[in-house]
Amino acid sequence: MNTSVDIKDIRATDVRIEPEMFYVLLEDGREVGVPYTWFWRLAQASPKQRQKWRFISGGYGIHWEEVDEDISIAGILKGNQNPTPPSTQ
Repeated sequence: MNTSVDIKDIRATDVRIEPEMFYVLLEDGREVGVPYTWFWRLAQASPKQRQKWRFISGGYGIHWEEVDEDISIAGILKGNQNPTPPSTQ
């Protein structure tokens, strides 16, 4: 019996914003903590801007309009990070 779950199929049901990181509650009951330092736009955002998030794609992603950040739940589970802004050379 195969009980593995494809991470592309996991959705979030809630997000909790804390001072040092945000927590994503997954539909299977797990909660994943993500430090803001993983995403430079969120690291530079104000606490007020971090609070203004919404789900996109039916819970498969999170969007922060004011800081122009989109993060997929699959990316979080894979450990994908974007800790530094792109070079402006």
